[in-house]
Amino acid sequence: MTAVDGFADAAVEEEHDEGAIAVLRRGMRVTPAVREGLIATFFMGAAIAAGRLIIPILIQRALDEGVLGDTVDPGVVVRYSLMALVVVLVASVISLLTQRRLVDRAQAALASLRNRAFHQVHALSIADHNDTQRGVLVARVTSDAEALSRFVQWGLLSWTVNPTIIVGTFAVLFYYSWQLALVVLIAYGPVVPVLRYLQKRQLAAYDAVRSRIGEMFNAFSESVMGAAVVRAYGIERTTEDRLRHSILGRYRARVRAGWYTSIVFVAGDLFGALALAAVLAAGIWQRDAWGLEAGELVACLFLASALQLPIAELTETVDQTQTAVSGWRKILDLVEQPIDVLDPAEGLAIPAGAIAVSAANVDFSYRTGPPVLRNVSVEIPAGANVAIVGETGSGKTTFAKLLCRLADPTGGVIKLNGVSLAEVSGQSRLSSVRMAPQDGFLFHTTVGENLRYGRPGVTDDDIKAAFALLDLTWWLEKLPLGLDAPVGERGDALSVGERQLVALVRAALADPGLLILDEATSAVDPETDQALTTALRKLAEGRTLVSIAHRLATAEAADMILVFDGGELVEVGPHAELVKGTGPYSVLHRAWIGNTRTA
Repeated sequence: MTAVDGFADAAVEEEHDEGAIAVLRRGMRVTPAVREGLIATFFMGAAIAAGRLIIPILIQRALDEGVLGDTVDPGVVVRYSLMALVVVLVASVISLLTQRRLVDRAQAALASLRNRAFHQVHALSIADHNDTQRGVLVARVTSDAEALSRFVQWGLLSWTVNPTIIVGTFAVLFYYSWQLALVVLIAYGPVVPVLRYLQKRQLAAYDAVRSRIGEMFNAFSESVMGAAVVRAYGIERTTEDRLRHSILGRYRARVRAGWYTSIVFVAGDLFGALALAAVLAAGIWQRDAWGLEAGELVACLFLASALQLPIAELTETVDQTQTAVSGWRKILDLVEQPIDVLDPAEGLAIPAGAIAVSAANVDFSYRTGPPVLRNVSVEIPAGANVAIVGETGSGKTTFAKLLCRLADPTGGVIKLNGVSLAEVSGQSRLSSVRMAPQDGFLFHTTVGENLRYGRPGVTDDDIKAAFALLDLTWWLEKLPLGLDAPVGERGDALSVGERQLVALVRAALADPGLLILDEATSAVDPETDQALTTALRKLAEGRTLVSIAHRLATAEAADMILVFDGGELVEVGPHAELVKGTGPYSVLHRAWIGNTRTA
């Protein structure tokens, strides 16, 4: 959903025709922790409601039997007062137990949903990630999940207790005086259509709030992660304007939702006051005609007054429910989103060693936009050193991601050793194919722990052996804490080149038959460049190496070059052959040579 300026958000209101009940049904199906013990919760809530209803009855009995008779009987008053005390204490204990139980259920539901959402985020293909802002995904597992947690902790009990009190109150009113019960019913009658009218608009308004929160999270996330760029380029004002724009969008959406909430609260108080006044006036005016005792009239006043609290709480519950339903819908839309890349139940295994790759008529498109790859066909022999070359946006990175199945082609097929990649088991694919991205992403832990992501369970000796294999022991020994050296958030404690060194060692530990590199030798100092070149040469031995070459020096050393242009594979061959032609590669190479000499 895109950001929408202005006070109104009509597009959001029209987009979501799915009602709250439908969302609740979906949520109960997906989140079993919420529906577990609902019957017990209902009975506990009914007991709490019964406790509140008994108090006006006991007051009526105490007044009629102990105070308003011919003589005052303190014993009767004390007896009913003690009964009221016992009822209050029992109801309080039940309420406490119910609240503790609901808190436990809420946290269980929250943990379950977050785990599913995290798993889903990592199961989605690059097509889904390309169309979804990261801040939006963060909002799904943070603020949206918290909104659901608050609803489970308090909203479910309110939906049990308050309707029971309302129905029970009218039942007792009809028992005392059906005439006064009708008076109260007529006074509160307009509340139902008013709340129903507002409920639909509240739901759309709170859905807009959840969307604006996701956009705000995304803006904050980008501004924090890109703080160095912001300062380096002096774009604080532009970044601040973008943040202010996202905050303003969330503010306007929240004000719109709050407007509906305020109307609901005022409506509840207004009709409650009208009902109390109507009961008092009608009860005094028609007391004798309707045969009302003084205690019964007082009880009816208490009951009419008692309706205000559950109705007011229900209006607040409706407000909270709208927030929860909006957040729940967005979480459900995420966790129920179909997964494009599914590992086969009984997949095939790829033998150890270098892997032959073939692509036949491969097409790929993201969810929106034009095709990124069109009719790509190529045969890569096992053990080959392949460079993928092309201008920015030519499709070379997307093709590399398809090789490690971060997404499936929308047309055609990719095979490893003659086996369709879609038929390879997930475990075999992960052990046979690895990709080292350009940024060498590292987690906020130690060097050793980051390396163990390459192959869980490896020992320190295994890691040191991998450093030795790539002639990188000297770099490890430079670190004051060795494998226990912290890398910082996103690896910021290391240089760009050092992060790439760690990424290469991590790939070496995995020992894949097909290694895909997104130009791991870019943007580094000469010493690190030499170390990376040596490490890559050793790492390429005995396996198929595919490099996304941003520098043509990488392409010159490759056995085979794949040249992409406009999403199509336009040239295939060795450097010596392609550089003599008149195609895109020779043009790129001449431009690179010219720039190198100029520099």
